[in-house]
Amino acid sequence: MRPKRRPGGPEPRGNSDDLRVNERIRIPRVLLIDHLGEQRGIIATEEAMKIAQEAGLDLVEVSPQARPPVCRIMNYGQYKYQLKKKAKGHKAHQAKVKEIRLHPATGEHDIEVRLRQAKGFLDHGDKVLVAVWFKGREVQHRERGEVLCNRFIEELALSSKVEKGVSLDGKRMSILLAPLTKDEARAKAKQLEQKAAQPQVAPLPKPNVPVAPLRPAPPPPPRPGHSAPAPTTPNTTGTPQGTGGTK
Repeated sequence: MRPKRRPGGPEPRGNSDDLRVNERIRIPRVLLIDHLGEQRGIIATEEAMKIAQEAGLDLVEVSPQARPPVCRIMNYGQYKYQLKKKAKGHKAHQAKVKEIRLHPATGEHDIEVRLRQAKGFLDHGDKVLVAVWFKGREVQHRERGEVLCNRFIEELALSSKVEKGVSLDGKRMSILLAPLTKDEARAKAKQLEQKAAQPQVAPLPKPNVPVAPLRPAPPPPPRPGHSAPAPTTPNTTGTPQGTGGTK
């Protein structure tokens, strides 16, 4: 024989967060905590519901296992929202790898769109794989892919760090960017501010040093078995050299 359920006993629930509210509370007396957080003591359920209605709020059975059950006057919809938000915050975000595809001939507008997409992924806590795909003979111009990869590194410097540098695998050149933690982002922003605040020192002009004239190179040393040539003297008389005197 099936036992009879006591009136006002606990109802079966599919979800532990689905508390009894207002008319669903059928136990005659409850321990009431009002919307100001003050304990009103054990009072009749009908009186507690009247107080909740006057305040424009709900009577919520927050502790059904207690005897008598504990009820609180609150905004039940807002209470459930806070519970869901709190439960969602406890779940750690699992970082995913989002791929951004480019080609050496990708236009400037498309590159800017990909940069915004990559920043959005990084701000969400995901990693970004920037892949430049080459077609046919485009692989012979790898410098174009390196320029694109370095541009993503520079323009996303405040949001990411390089986890894997530029690498070429077949016809795909790629880099892997990981999001910065809050401490890393603050440190990098401070570093860039300090670098920008440093005065730009102009290079000193080079002194105008007079250049010494070049000296003629000395004659080479005589080879073994050969006598050194006689030194020549300048001809100041106007007589052709190599001829004898006058007859």
